[in-house]
Amino acid sequence: MVTYGSNKSFVLRGIEDVVYEERPVPELADDEVLIQVKKTGICGSDVHYLHHGRIGDFIVNAPMVLGHESAGIVFQVGKGVKHLKVGQKVAVEPGQTCRKCNACKSGRYELCPDIIFAATPPYDGTLGRYYKVPEDLAYPLPDNLDLEDGAMMEPLSVAIHSASNISQIRANQVVAVFGAGPVGLLCMAVARALGARRVIAIDINEARLQFAKSYAATDIWLPSKPKDGESRMDYSRRNANEIRAAFGLEERGLNAVDTVLEATGAEVCIQTGIFLAKVGGVFTQIGMGTENAQIPITMVLVKELQFRGSFRYGYGDYPLAISFVAQGKIDLKPLITHTYQFEDAVEAFAATKKGLGKDGKPVIKAIINGPQ
Repeated sequence: MVTYGSNKSFVLRGIEDVVYEERPVPELADDEVLIQVKKTGICGSDVHYLHHGRIGDFIVNAPMVLGHESAGIVFQVGKGVKHLKVGQKVAVEPGQTCRKCNACKSGRYELCPDIIFAATPPYDGTLGRYYKVPEDLAYPLPDNLDLEDGAMMEPLSVAIHSASNISQIRANQVVAVFGAGPVGLLCMAVARALGARRVIAIDINEARLQFAKSYAATDIWLPSKPKDGESRMDYSRRNANEIRAAFGLEERGLNAVDTVLEATGAEVCIQTGIFLAKVGGVFTQIGMGTENAQIPITMVLVKELQFRGSFRYGYGDYPLAISFVAQGKIDLKPLITHTYQFEDAVEAFAATKKGLGKDGKPVIKAIINGPQ
């Protein structure tokens, strides 16, 4: 007989209103596994739901368990499960799709219109003792990876999807990454793992840039301030020209920026990235920020710039993420700056929002341990 224990969960009831609740233990279908969640990272979207109650059209209208960057131990398996066993440590992919629509059948399941994604209203997330997923969304972790690594596979898969799957970065390319937060840093690491010879990190925070240089960036750039009376578009164009001049980059050929990965969502970063990308280059938008941005559309046209969007992750992204870390091509440990007990989840969210822990150290990624 399986002994479950309580399913203590961290629940968002409304804006800045969170409580611990006992939730029912999920019942398994034949092809599902029950994960005892041991590690959960805090994502910016979790913080946004906590303080604003919505992201775009996704509105918290009912109590919702937060969290979606998780790893844990297989606690129970459905009778149809073939490849997982109780006790295995796994990374959890938190989006369940219909498997029937054109997007799913064509291998782009991240675009499924009926996706059930953890901690996206109205669906509960993973910040509890138990969470269930179909067998194929629980990925076994090799012996040389621990559960903290497992929790980081979710944001790493976002970076894998944008840099490898969508942008198709190749060896010897020059890549510029806007934003040195967790996703931007992971994009830099993935670009290096894929063989990029130069990875330029661009951010307005000097401390983040210095960390990026120590982690995965070959070059860093702190933009100058806008001039009085300078339009946003003119500032963005000047900023791109200054980056090129500083690093001896050209607008065409082998010594130009092949790929721009935009991980901030800020309008000036989007504009600057379009100006910075080489003729015939790739611009990939990852960051969700400005909902409607003015862009230099003629520049996109005359450059034949490949302007792409990257959303979450899709087929093959989790396995590649695990493989890169297992092989030592990407080190996730430097990004995990703070770890909290489950009972201290409120403090963990506050530190993530502020970007600074009570210890006075900057927060890159905070991990919450599962309930004891």
